[in-house]
Amino acid sequence: MSSVKQEPFVNRYESQWQHFENWMDYQENTLQWQKKNGPDAEPPVLDDLPHQYRQICHHLAMAKTRMYSPLLIDRLNRMVVQGHQYLYQTSTHFIRDIIDYFTITFPALIRKERKLVLIAALLFYVPFFGILIWLQFYPDMVYSIMDGASVRSMENMYDPALHERFGREREADSDVLMFGHYIRNNTGIDFRTFASGLLFGVGTLFFTVFNGVYIGAAAGHLTQLGYIDTFWGFVCGHSSLELTALVFSTVAGLKLGMGIIKPGRKSRIRALIDNGKVSMNIMYGTATMTIMAAFVEAFWSSIAWMPLGIKYAVAAALWSAVIAYFVFMGRNAKPTQTLVELSRAT
Repeated sequence: MSSVKQEPFVNRYESQWQHFENWMDYQENTLQWQKKNGPDAEPPVLDDLPHQYRQICHHLAMAKTRMYSPLLIDRLNRMVVQGHQYLYQTSTHFIRDIIDYFTITFPALIRKERKLVLIAALLFYVPFFGILIWLQFYPDMVYSIMDGASVRSMENMYDPALHERFGREREADSDVLMFGHYIRNNTGIDFRTFASGLLFGVGTLFFTVFNGVYIGAAAGHLTQLGYIDTFWGFVCGHSSLELTALVFSTVAGLKLGMGIIKPGRKSRIRALIDNGKVSMNIMYGTATMTIMAAFVEAFWSSIAWMPLGIKYAVAAALWSAVIAYFVFMGRNAKPTQTLVELSRAT
């Protein structure tokens, strides 16, 4: 062994090595790690894996240059090999991260923020159903919410006598172009609702209530006209994904706002950063739901010849699937690293 002091070297970096080894053990064999540390042990989190890996590579080079003990060199070499295998299998890890996000992280975040989900749902659905019911008794009130041109355009889109494919104007383009239109329109609504949370949450509150009132007015007016089959037969298919995504964008916006108005013991900047991480992770899933809703809207909802019984059955199945997904998906799975980091941050 080299006369260059090994003991101070080990003492200086031992805690870092142990944490790295513990994290790698967890990644490679979670069940064995849980048996060793207990099922309730908190999973290890490693910040900036590339940086940690480069440091350990440097430690290995130093140990070889100084001719430290073979046991130490073997240990460092093993860590370098494990880190290299994990770090450079990027495509595999990327796919696994996506799967983990949709099977564990996203539904777990929604369950964790269930109070905000309830508030967001009330902010949207109370004005939605309130206006819808109100217009059945006072139909002219629709003109207090929409201008005449918008009302006439909406009536034309759902008039049973005018269309073979509902939900668009008579001169509409292909389904593919409509798919792009729906993505742009719906993601724009979701993003405004989310981003306006930076205005102390007030912007999110405004856009959510406004959307509830406006969509409720459209639904109420068309229902009052008797366009039941054309309107409800069209919207029922994609409503579970589109409206749930709208509610979740409200959740993300309110989370941003809470970082500013209710930072707790953190500084407002720190609270905004931490809450922003949670909000963005919610928005990844929300954007995916919005794109899925646009696909259903363009290629399924607008089919006029499909029997309404089938459309309503599919809609019921989709609503059931969405609810079951957020209630049950990933409930018994181990927390992902992203979820652990977000839980610690908030």
